[in-house]
Amino acid sequence: MSPFFIYSFLIMAAEATEYIVSPAPGDEFGVSVAGEDVQIVEDTVIPYWQFLLWLAAMHILSVIDILLCLTKFIFAILGFKIAGNANSVGTLKRKRIFSLIETNPGIGTIKIANDMGLNRGTLRYHLKTLEAENLVEAYSDRGKFRYFQNNSTYGEKEKRVISALQNEMTRKIISKILKEECNTNGDLARTTGISKGAITWYMKQLKESDLIEENQMGKSTIYSINPVYRDTIEKEVHEVF
Repeated sequence: MSPFFIYSFLIMAAEATEYIVSPAPGDEFGVSVAGEDVQIVEDTVIPYWQFLLWLAAMHILSVIDILLCLTKFIFAILGFKIAGNANSVGTLKRKRIFSLIETNPGIGTIKIANDMGLNRGTLRYHLKTLEAENLVEAYSDRGKFRYFQNNSTYGEKEKRVISALQNEMTRKIISKILKEECNTNGDLARTTGISKGAITWYMKQLKESDLIEENQMGKSTIYSINPVYRDTIEKEVHEVF
């Protein structure tokens, strides 16, 4: 309980109390009236200046209590404003991240972090918030997460094809096979400028994604686009190039 309320209570109690003084039944000081044991106790009188000092102390404490309450109230308002500003900044960043994902479907976390200038931890927080709000979704592409606009925007085929086309060399390989410019390891290596071993690695990734089929023709392995994904690949490759 604050000193201010204690002080007010004491004053009201003092004002409401009535004192009735009646004469002692006997005339002699300290003499028993009915045979009871009588002990004389000395009166203790509090000096008036001490009483005034006590009142002043109670008043000061009540003022301090009021000031503390006002201070807490002010800090609460300031804290609310700071939290509100921080939340606004976070909302603005998420809007920019969403816009980046919307215009670059299948974008990876590294690309988002670099374009936004965010560290991985902060980016993960914002991406999780966007997922919880059902604005974006994460698609796992061989252990790497790529992000798309919400579930209703892209189908499974589109997400698989778009994720594969995020890699520049993969785009070149798929485009050349699609246009039937070349369809063997040797031809692809010559036209793309990388080794046959590297081509073999890329083709392994594309076969695991089910985008490419291979057929053996003598000693040569012939690659072709999986008919299930051909229309989607043609559409996406055309948009990219």
